[in-house]
Amino acid sequence: MQSQGEAKKPTLTITDNRTGKSYEVPIENETIKATDLRQIKEHAEDFGIMTYDPAFMNTASCKSTITYIDGDKGILRYRGYPIEQLAERCSYLEVAYLLIHGELPTKAQLADWSTNITAHTFVHENIKKLMDGFHHDAHPMGMLVSTIGALSTFYPSAKHIADKAERQRTFYRLIGKTPTAAAYAYRHSMGFPYVHPDNDLSYAGNFLSMMFRMAEPKYHPHPVLEKALDVLFILHADHEQNCSTSAMRSVGSSQVDPYSAAAAASAALYGPLHGGANEAVLRMLDEIGTKDAIPAFIKAVKEGHGRLMGFGHRVYKNYDPRANIIKRLADQVFEVTGRNPKLDIALELERIALQDEYFIKRKLYPNVDFYSGLIYQAMKFPVDMFPVLFAIGRMSGWLAQWAEMVDDADQKIARPRQIYLGHDKRDVPSAAQRG
Repeated sequence: MQSQGEAKKPTLTITDNRTGKSYEVPIENETIKATDLRQIKEHAEDFGIMTYDPAFMNTASCKSTITYIDGDKGILRYRGYPIEQLAERCSYLEVAYLLIHGELPTKAQLADWSTNITAHTFVHENIKKLMDGFHHDAHPMGMLVSTIGALSTFYPSAKHIADKAERQRTFYRLIGKTPTAAAYAYRHSMGFPYVHPDNDLSYAGNFLSMMFRMAEPKYHPHPVLEKALDVLFILHADHEQNCSTSAMRSVGSSQVDPYSAAAAASAALYGPLHGGANEAVLRMLDEIGTKDAIPAFIKAVKEGHGRLMGFGHRVYKNYDPRANIIKRLADQVFEVTGRNPKLDIALELERIALQDEYFIKRKLYPNVDFYSGLIYQAMKFPVDMFPVLFAIGRMSGWLAQWAEMVDDADQKIARPRQIYLGHDKRDVPSAAQRG
């Protein structure tokens, strides 16, 4: 019996027009549990109602306290902190600590965190042998996926996922070694000798050294480029339940070690619809060629011939907040590297599109990929390395999501339902009867 003053819990009443029966389903956090629909049956032996939601367009698979996105308002926050403030005031390693531990580190905590990650930047010498086994033109992302997965064989104790100390060591190793494996993949593809980590440098600076150091005794990254890369890592660190994060959680739900789950997440990021979006923007800008060709290109897109790459997002129906940060970052980078000639095309394309009713009506605004590829290209990263750079930044987010999933009592091994539309039972004909 409800006591006086006790608020009635919100519910949803569903009427099944097949039977005339009504069902009351609890609403919690603006959500109903899909399993509560199982009680809705036409006959007692029925399985019950399921939801059909390809690509999880309106299905929540977890509860999370890590990343908040309001796509209509263009808001992105990590653990409550606006992405704009984190990009301006924090380093990537501070943000990685925030994502995994829930709070920004104190000075002492950051020093310990950074020291432990730096101590794990070196990889086993046999990793180099693994790299050497790839063909010279192997895609760096394919090499990274394989190397991350292989790390599970070097650290088999990582399978003890309930051991918090072991889990922490795995986090140090994955955040520390991913840039090293990424740089080695690039150096292998170029035929260059591998460059050992330089632990005197920052996280981003060390990666630049392993990528681009040649004969100089000491590599000194340009501070503007070093900071730009660090900010890009922050912007890519987490983004709610995207494809690769869902892969991390889904594969991790089998209680496999984090290296294997991270390899699966990296494989998801390898896909052109996820980690290859900024490459598609560069191809589009190359196809347009000049600012004068933009009106004709816009006209063709509106007529259904081609797509405006780097505009629109599954989540954002407003300007992607990361795109604003990257646009400002681009100006700083180009002052050092020289202006990327594609930038003028991109700026004019954005200006025209944002004034066109066709794109305004469809809420198509620039996303993080529209400018990030221009910056990477200006910093001399080859296009094949773009998803690899994405993976370096996203690793901390994947690990935070994995840990949250493992510790969530509601989570079980992922096992989506299906709607079977195939044959009913039929007998197998003999070989003579087939055909």
